[in-house]
Amino acid sequence: MSEKSNDTGKKIFKDQPRLDEMDRKILAILQRDCTLPVAEVGRAVGLSTTPCWRRIQKLEESGVIARRVALLDPKKVNAGVTVFVTISTSQHSQDWLDRFHEAIQEFPEVVEFYRMSGQVDYLLRVVVPDIESYDAFYKRLIARIELTDVSSSFAMEQIKFTTELPLEYSGAEAAERAA
Repeated sequence: MSEKSNDTGKKIFKDQPRLDEMDRKILAILQRDCTLPVAEVGRAVGLSTTPCWRRIQKLEESGVIARRVALLDPKKVNAGVTVFVTISTSQHSQDWLDRFHEAIQEFPEVVEFYRMSGQVDYLLRVVVPDIESYDAFYKRLIARIELTDVSSSFAMEQIKFTTELPLEYSGAEAAERAA
């Protein structure tokens, strides 16, 4: 995606799909329930089935809709304990980075993995059934790759969780405001 900056220094992404109000309405519905029939989505946004389906296909082809998934209840699949793991390392070579990325892919307990700025190098979100399972994960992780510091925080309560992305930043109006 190519980018340029306007006079205010804000980035403008030229190749970013322009989403109109109808696209955003469709996306809002699909983010809540992508199993709804196209006819029902169309009725909700004021389109007939065929134009609605064409818009959804366009959103998929452009990559706005990356994939459709089922969200599982972590407790019902025995993965109800969430652990946020911060990792620091003294290793910053490309070889180590490649090995670390490869190692993390081998752990299904890691459901999110970020490279960070600031004091911490990496942040993982790990889901496991219990503390003992986390301890086993931790031991496998440190046996797999050398790390300088690993710190774990157990979530006591999930206050908000959503997979719905805010759409107010995605429209033509937002691009014009940035310009």
